[in-house]
Amino acid sequence: MRKGLEAGLTVGIETVWTKRRILTVYLNIAEFGNGVFGVEEAAQRYFHKPASRLTMSEAALLAAVLPNPIRFRADAPSGYTRQRQQWIMRQMRQLGGEGFLNRYQLH
Repeated sequence: MRKGLEAGLTVGIETVWTKRRILTVYLNIAEFGNGVFGVEEAAQRYFHKPASRLTMSEAALLAAVLPNPIRFRADAPSGYTRQRQQWIMRQMRQLGGEGFLNRYQLH
């Protein structure tokens, strides 16, 4: 039942919002650790700086803990989390690296 409702909601959101808007909202509410919600709070908590100043490596580490930030921790990354971080960084470089990210900064 829940999955059916989620599927309908997803279709509705994708009809109204752009992918950029969906990603922006998600990153502002996603849990990045126990009680840490949103990429801005995660950047401040784990790297002591605003999200806009994260390095590619730091941003990739935060992405690597999703979708299970309790098991995969940014403040004590396991070998598996570091492997995910490296994979994400390779994907980022293939898309154009920081130049790509700067063109599509989320607000």
